[in-house]
Amino acid sequence: MAVTKKKAAPKKSNTVKLKFDTSWNYAPAPESKSAATIHKQYDLFINGEWQKPSGKKYFDTINPATEEKLSEVAMANEADTNKAVTAARNAYEKVWKKMPAKERGKYIFRIARMIQEKARELAVIETLDGGKPIRESRDFDVPTAANHFFYYAGWADKLEYAFPNRQASPLGVAGQIIPWNFPLLMAAWKIAPALATGNTVVLKPAETTPLTALKLAEIIQEADLPPGVVNILTGAGETGASIVNHPGIDKIAFTGSTEVGKLIQRAIAGTNKKATLELGGKAANIIFEDAPIDQAVEGVINGIFFNQGHVCCAGSRLYVQESIAKQVIRKLKDRIETLIVGDPIDKNTDIGAINSKQQLDTIHKYLNIGKKEGAEMYESSCPLPRKGYFCRPTIFTNVAQSSRIAQEEIFGPVLAVLTFRTDDEVIEKANNSPYGLSAGVWTDKGSKIFNMTKRMRAGVVWANTFNKFDPSSPFGGYKESGFGREGGLHGLMPYINLTHQS
Repeated sequence: MAVTKKKAAPKKSNTVKLKFDTSWNYAPAPESKSAATIHKQYDLFINGEWQKPSGKKYFDTINPATEEKLSEVAMANEADTNKAVTAARNAYEKVWKKMPAKERGKYIFRIARMIQEKARELAVIETLDGGKPIRESRDFDVPTAANHFFYYAGWADKLEYAFPNRQASPLGVAGQIIPWNFPLLMAAWKIAPALATGNTVVLKPAETTPLTALKLAEIIQEADLPPGVVNILTGAGETGASIVNHPGIDKIAFTGSTEVGKLIQRAIAGTNKKATLELGGKAANIIFEDAPIDQAVEGVINGIFFNQGHVCCAGSRLYVQESIAKQVIRKLKDRIETLIVGDPIDKNTDIGAINSKQQLDTIHKYLNIGKKEGAEMYESSCPLPRKGYFCRPTIFTNVAQSSRIAQEEIFGPVLAVLTFRTDDEVIEKANNSPYGLSAGVWTDKGSKIFNMTKRMRAGVVWANTFNKFDPSSPFGGYKESGFGREGGLHGLMPYINLTHQS
C-alpha cells in the first residue's frame, strides 16, 4: 500500500515585505516671488550711495532654474575700485576706528535685526539668483547670516577679553571676495568680524550671484551705517583683481577656488597685506561598521545632495567599511530615488538648479571622466525640468583612490564611494588628498572618533553629523584648502594687529 506524504506547511516568515507606491507626486508648493523686490538695474554701492559704474557697463544676472534674466548689474572697473577704497579709507580714518566699540556693535546688531526682518525676501532672492532650494535659503543661509552679525556685534566691545594682556587694533581697509555658493552667508562671514574689529570693507560678490549682497547694501544703507564703512562692487574676475592689487587695501579675505587663491598669494607677495584664504575641498566622509547606518546615510545625503554639492566642505568622498558597503550603497541608491529635483522656489524640492551653465558643463565633464576611469555610475531616475541647469544626483562605486573623481573637486551632486578595512587604511586614504578642509566620521565608539579626529588632516571634522555650522565655531582648512579661520573667536584674529601691553 502506497503511503502519500503530506507536504509540510510553509514556515511563516517573520520578515514583513512592504511595497511602496512611488507613483504619487507632491502638489506644487512654490514660495511666492512677490516677497522679493528685484530692481531692473543695480549700480555700485560706494560711500553709502548708489553710483553709476565709470565704464558704463552692466551685465545680466539670470535665474539658473529658468534661464530668465533677473536684473542688470554694474560692472566695476579699476576707477570704481579706487573710489571705493578711498571712501573706505576716509571712513576708517575719520569715523569708524574712532567710534567707541559699543557704538560699532550697535550698528552691527541693527544689521542683524534687519536681516531677520527681511528674511523671507532675502531667501527668495537667494534662491532665484543662485538656484538653491528655498528650504536651504530659508532655513540655513539667511538665519545663519543674521546669527553671524549678532555674534560679532557682541564681540565689538569685548576685544580686551578676547585677547587678554594684548592690545587689539584694526588693520584698516579689508578687500573681501566671496563665491557664488553661499552669497549672503559668505558676505556675513566676512563683513561682520571686519566691522566688529574696527575695519572698513570693500566687498565683491560673485558675478553669477550678486543680488543678495546688493540687498544687503540696501539694508546697510537703511541701518544708517556711516558712509564708506561698507562698499560693494559687482563685477567679474577683473574687479576682484583690482581689489587684490590696490595699494590701499590692508587685508584680503577670499573664498573660492584653489587656483585663484594661488594667484592672490602671488599678487600680494612682497606686500604688507594680510590674507585669509578659504579654498577648495574634497571632504572625506567615513562610515564604520558600528555606525548608526540609517543616520549615516541621511548625513551623507545632507552632506552632498541637499546642497547640490555646492559647498567646498561637501562630503563628496565616502569611505565605507567593507563589511557594510553593500548595505550602505543599497540604502544610498534607494534614498536618492526619493529626492525631488526641480524648481528651487518649490518647498518640496530637495535639489535645485546648478548655479550656471559653465558649472553644469564642469559636472558633466567629471561624470564622463568617472565612466572612462572604470567606475560604476548610478544616477537617479528622476525627470529633469526641460529648462534650466539641472543634474540628477549621482553615485559612483568601485572608485579607485587615484581616480580623478576621488581627488578633484567637482562642486556638484556627485558622490564617489570607496571602501576600507582598517582604521589605519582609511586614515591614509582620507589624508591622501591635496585638500584638507573638512571631514566626517560615523561610529558609536567615542574613542574611535577621537583617534580619527586627531590623525585626520582636516580643519573641521564632524562626528555622527555633517555640515553643521555655528557662528561661535571656527572654520577653515589646511594644505590647498587655504589658511586662516572664519567664525568664532578665531575669526577676529585675521582683522587685527596684536601688541603686548606693557
